[in-house]
Amino acid sequence: MKRLSTYLLAGVAVFSASCADFLDTAPKDALSPATTWKTETDAESFVVGCYNGLLNPSSILYLDCGSDIGYNNFPWEGWRAWGDGSLASGNTGNSFYDFAIIRRCNTVLDNIDNVEFTTSGKKEQLIAEAKAIRAYKYFLMNWWYGGVPIIGSYTTAEEAQVPRNTEAEVREQIAKDLDDALVSINTIPATRGRITKGAVLAMKMREALYYGDWQKAKDAAQAIISLNQYELDPDYENLFRLSGVDSKEIILADQRIENIFGFGVIGQMYNNKDAGWSSIVPTQNLVDMYEMDNGLTKEEAGDYYDPKHPFANRDPRMDMTVLFPGQEWRGEILNTLDEMIEGKKNLNYPTYTDNASKSALTWAKYLDPYDQYANIWNTAACVIIFRYAEVLLSWAEAENELNGPSAQVYDYIDQIRQRVGMVKVDRGKYATKDALRELIHRERCVEFAGEGLRRADILRWKDGNGKMLAETVLNGELRRITGTVNYNEPDKYKRAEITGTALIETRKFAPKNRYLPISQTDVLDKNPNITQNPGY
Repeated sequence: MKRLSTYLLAGVAVFSASCADFLDTAPKDALSPATTWKTETDAESFVVGCYNGLLNPSSILYLDCGSDIGYNNFPWEGWRAWGDGSLASGNTGNSFYDFAIIRRCNTVLDNIDNVEFTTSGKKEQLIAEAKAIRAYKYFLMNWWYGGVPIIGSYTTAEEAQVPRNTEAEVREQIAKDLDDALVSINTIPATRGRITKGAVLAMKMREALYYGDWQKAKDAAQAIISLNQYELDPDYENLFRLSGVDSKEIILADQRIENIFGFGVIGQMYNNKDAGWSSIVPTQNLVDMYEMDNGLTKEEAGDYYDPKHPFANRDPRMDMTVLFPGQEWRGEILNTLDEMIEGKKNLNYPTYTDNASKSALTWAKYLDPYDQYANIWNTAACVIIFRYAEVLLSWAEAENELNGPSAQVYDYIDQIRQRVGMVKVDRGKYATKDALRELIHRERCVEFAGEGLRRADILRWKDGNGKMLAETVLNGELRRITGTVNYNEPDKYKRAEITGTALIETRKFAPKNRYLPISQTDVLDKNPNITQNPGY
């Protein structure tokens, strides 16, 4: 750890597996190539710098605020506009439009031939990492903005003022970089914290799935499965705790060291009484997505679903994902429903203070248990980017779209459901492609809630007329539950007695919102060759 201070100053944030060995490598992403490209260590240090900001873990946790299952409490944080539809060229919200990482990767590829390597395969491994990182950054920008410039090396600002490539052209560049990376990338990282073959394949899988390239998505998922390197963690809750950072389910995750290189967004997620801000909260829409524990939806369940007690008899993942009123929490019963408790103002009542959850709900993922963190504002929480459950569900979705239901599709979904005690998929009920598609969509929502995948899913999923799901679920009122907590009720799932709802905000989503606006001042005014996305 002797070079940790240098590492931290460079701000490297995204790694896979454990960070201990990775942190020993000091990145040189901001130094002159003339003074940097001398030794094998120099080259590796520069590649480490390419990881800086590859996918900020904050973005992963905030992304669901741009969907029906999440809400961002504060507009100034940049994610409220994603959810309420107020995006504009002068209000771009939190932006992914940034070429810094791509420039770093280009620098690696332009200069690495100047270094004489003594370790066999090391040069090829570093090139593969740089290409994988560049590809994933291009994927993020291409998906959210729909075509961005493919930039090469340049020496002047004028040379950098290039027009946008088409979305298809950028996809071709991404595919080439990822295919090149797969030739030399390690299956097991030579040192901890580096991108491996499984991570590169996961990048290929997600990119193909988002664009509906079903065969490519299935092939990439199958390649990960065939590595025999990953498996579902039998303890779903543990995945999102400090005790689960070495889980075999995790393919790629951010890495942190508490109070040294910590992650502070965790503090922003806790409710007011827990000294948090409630910046990122789940919505009742998410709770409504969970099946009953017998496999029926709440609409199908009849009397087994009680709207007065909506948390009872649900998929166990609900309890593991959402902190809801009536639960035992930090030595007392969580109450976000009553404005007054024993004659005193309730610090967690939604309208009591800005820092109270406006949905009356809080995320449990990464937050439970509270005492795992000595400092909620500087934690060692390792936010997951890719995990094996996504591989299985991506394979299942792609196979169903290609060929319809099959025994293997059912089996992969069952593996995910049964690890939390849910019943198997009803083969008779979900016997058609359309019915199984609906189930797979619901499974993705509840399995990955709070992990930043929902916004992209509701953009890519369309009805028979080509209408995005987002046009339905992001138009209209977002509401919270109201009611009271019955402290005399022993069943935590029935302590909350729901009597109604209250308005949080009115949302809108137009077809133009499929793509994000490009900043007028930061991008368009500086590069006249860049065009704005339609409608902004």
